[in-house]
Amino acid sequence: MNKALNFGGSIVSWFFGLVVFAIGLVNTFWGNDPGFGLFLILLSFVYFPAANRMLKLRTGYSIPILVKFSLAIFIIVAALGVGKLFDKIDLMMMDI
Repeated sequence: MNKALNFGGSIVSWFFGLVVFAIGLVNTFWGNDPGFGLFLILLSFVYFPAANRMLKLRTGYSIPILVKFSLAIFIIVAALGVGKLFDKIDLMMMDI
């Protein structure tokens, strides 16, 4: 049963990691804040299970779920509110 819960958690982690990575790409290449976009791309690796396993193997420490959850709230608020994500997506769609 523990493996089933872990598998479900890894799906959520992969999904959120990919979403944050995509938000980082949009912020890097469209709009006026490439530094914030690169910061989000780096933060996205916190959510990928492979990166978490590598961190655990190298340092013996993994990022607690509470820290990941708090970081997720920060990313969502920053990307949607301050980062004006939907305006940047509109700019991206005009370029395509």
